[in-house]
Amino acid sequence: MSRLSFSASLSKAKMRPLIMGLSAVALVSGLSACASKERPRADLAASQITTIGVNSYLWRATLDSLSFMPLTQTDSNGGVILTDWYVNPQNPSERMKLNISILDQDLRADALRVAASRQVRNGGTWVDAPVKAATTQKLEQIILTKARDLRRGSLTTN
Repeated sequence: MSRLSFSASLSKAKMRPLIMGLSAVALVSGLSACASKERPRADLAASQITTIGVNSYLWRATLDSLSFMPLTQTDSNGGVILTDWYVNPQNPSERMKLNISILDQDLRADALRVAASRQVRNGGTWVDAPVKAATTQKLEQIILTKARDLRRGSLTTN
């Protein structure tokens, strides 16, 4: 039987059960792949790591970035890091204090908030002084860059 006469001899009524049967076989074989315990490998490291209450990459990057400052409080579930006053040895008449909040479980720029307090020595006492917005923005950028590097590093080591 030639190809033309074969397709012509199949009516729509005869094709429907064939198509339905093939669809059912494809569906069952597709679902059986879901039952496998093997998980596909991701191309990127997960941006949401939540073994603690906040994003682990941001948490670690923040602690690494502030390792030179004395810490007064850290709360990994709430995502809060408070530093004590830090006096730069090269500028002993100025000191800084930071309050960092990690606000989300995702690695995103808006998941990080840095607030800074600055004091200058006037005579023998410390007096509050304004903090430049660029200072906190720069620190946020340093932390975010380090967090992205940690994420990329976890991909290459896995």
